[in-house]
Amino acid sequence: MTCRRFLPATLVVLTLLPGCETLTPQQRTAVGLTAGAAAGLITADALEANRDWRIIAALAGAAAGVLVAQNSITDRCAYSNGDGTYYVADCPR
Repeated sequence: MTCRRFLPATLVVLTLLPGCETLTPQQRTAVGLTAGAAAGLITADALEANRDWRIIAALAGAAAGVLVAQNSITDRCAYSNGDGTYYVADCPR
């Protein structure tokens, strides 16, 4: 397994990121969902996971992508207290 096949996709994503500045909150959420699912699926594929784990990785990636997108809209992030609870505060810059 080599990283050479992922390099072009990574460069495309990094090139398109500045275009996200003008998106509406709904569009950011959709992009986060799609990008997260794709990242989860690519990671599972790179690890040669079976079909079930690829589905789980795509769903987990989609959930994480939505959370990141929503945090970028509000500039608020959730932080763990370490006991299963969390608090919300400004995201680091």
